[in-house]
Amino acid sequence: MEEKKQKNWFGRNWLWVLPVGGCLTVILLFVFGIGAAIFGVSKIVKNSEPYEHAVSLAKSNDRVMNALGAPIDTYGIFKGNISIENNRGEADLKIPIEGKNGEGTIVVLAEKANGTWDYDSLYVLVKDSQEKIQLQPKLLEVD
Repeated sequence: MEEKKQKNWFGRNWLWVLPVGGCLTVILLFVFGIGAAIFGVSKIVKNSEPYEHAVSLAKSNDRVMNALGAPIDTYGIFKGNISIENNRGEADLKIPIEGKNGEGTIVVLAEKANGTWDYDSLYVLVKDSQEKIQLQPKLLEVD
């Protein structure tokens, strides 16, 4: 009697494994590529001068510490954008922060000209009370 050799799993299923596996590979590469791009952009913004300056001011501000509780840390994903070209640029950021007693958002609106950042708005908006805490005093205009 002749024994018939049975095909292995791949031999029996290759017709659907290759298309599904190929599509799954393309989808995974796309998802990981998008994730890497988001992570890269996020890292660039977090290392920018407006982001670092705003977070530093918020962490050292007594009113912010009283409203949110110390220590102050960033959390979640910031919103907004930043563009820098040579000695010019613009930043429009909303950075979520939290302390042991509450949450808030750092609002940054700045322009860079001749290599120097000028902050039009730089404050913390406390989530519960909607209080605005200025982080940088406005320059007084002298007539």
